[in-house]
Amino acid sequence: MFPSEPGTPLAPGTEAGRAGLKALLDDPSTALTGFDFDGTLAPIVADPRASAPQPGVVEALATLSSLVGTVAVITGRPAATAVRLGGLDRIPDVVVLGHYGAERWVDGRVVAADPPPGVALVRAELPAVVDASGAPAGTWIEDKGRSLAVHTRRADDPDRALELLSGPLTELAERADLKVEPGRMVIELRPQGVDKGAALTSLVEEKAARSVLYAGDDLGDLPAFTVVTTLREHGTPGLTVCSSSDEVTAVAEAADLTVPGPAGLTVFLRELTARIRGPVA
Repeated sequence: MFPSEPGTPLAPGTEAGRAGLKALLDDPSTALTGFDFDGTLAPIVADPRASAPQPGVVEALATLSSLVGTVAVITGRPAATAVRLGGLDRIPDVVVLGHYGAERWVDGRVVAADPPPGVALVRAELPAVVDASGAPAGTWIEDKGRSLAVHTRRADDPDRALELLSGPLTELAERADLKVEPGRMVIELRPQGVDKGAALTSLVEEKAARSVLYAGDDLGDLPAFTVVTTLREHGTPGLTVCSSSDEVTAVAEAADLTVPGPAGLTVFLRELTARIRGPVA
């Protein structure tokens, strides 16, 4: 049995989550384990270009990859960027899906279709839209190639900046036929029909996974949580894990298990690995 004490890293708070964990432990070789990057494997930082993985988490995933069917990272970043910043190429046979699944990193190269034309339209018009919104100093634009994001974390008043930007960015996204994705002090404009739920669904089918674990921290991870719930309803056990923060509570409310940020997830992964390996003789 896994631990049942509240707050222990392997103690999901829901019956469905406990069943998902048990299925993973009983047959790890057929399990798919998926992880967001920023806020889950890597602490959130003021400048995402300076992001780095939580100490020990990549090593923990490398160990886990030898025990489970699949280790995947599903991120809104470009796949190659996540690999470079996170050192994810140190994880044997890792699957890295970037831009919410629109890109796939394979053996050092990225496979992806061309982005829709709306991305170019947004790239051309976004600076003027941000300037006209009256957003405070420190608001800045990140060009991800297949999407663009406006960050407010470094702004003088981050929440006010988000309020001022919401309407103009929504209008711009509608004209470009893109989707608005809010997050932790950020609003992203990205292609329609691409999200972490669709990416996770495709991976589950591709890998013929018999159990699923997904860990995330932000609103963009909720579609993957929904997929885990749907899979459970159709007979595939699953567990959702929230890497918690004070900035987003909806993810913790939807999760089977909450851990204290990337540091807590690292502890969770080490304990999960120890349970899969079993007692040392």
